[in-house]
Amino acid sequence: MNKLGRLSLAAALAVSLSTVSTVFATDTPPAVGAPAPPVSLTSNEGKVTSLADFKGKWIVLYFYPKDFTSGCTVEAHNFQRDLAKYEKANAVILGVSVDSAGSHKDFCAKEGLTFRLLSDPDAKVSGEYASVMTYNGAKLSARNTYIIDPSGKVAKVFLEVKPASHSEEVLAALAALQKS
Repeated sequence: MNKLGRLSLAAALAVSLSTVSTVFATDTPPAVGAPAPPVSLTSNEGKVTSLADFKGKWIVLYFYPKDFTSGCTVEAHNFQRDLAKYEKANAVILGVSVDSAGSHKDFCAKEGLTFRLLSDPDAKVSGEYASVMTYNGAKLSARNTYIIDPSGKVAKVFLEVKPASHSEEVLAALAALQKS
């Protein structure tokens, strides 16, 4: 997609989310305590990244609609701002959207993001995590987050999150999970 097309889509997303409908490819999100569905996607670094690469760590797997849009940028900036806190908690952050790995690379470079963004162009993984929505006929990842424990099981599910306060919400849940 060219720059003008990206800007038009970003403007359209910012103007009216009232036409967005969430369509889950599965009936329900993966249940807390269930094994996390496998993820193996190309990252902004051009490398295939899998959940198995992070065995023994907590994983914050967050789904978001579109690179370079206002809410997605705020959410990513807040995860980046708190990255040292996640690292201290033995957690990694992985963002997923239907954007290409090239778009993710550009988004990371422009916004100073140092965690991995994964490309899910056919929305297959997003569907496995009940995180698909349509916008003007296009499939996008819906704004949901999963905390996956070091053994690979879903520990916490956040649906339809608010980007501005989400990182703090995830950090609090991660702290509570690690206490129990």
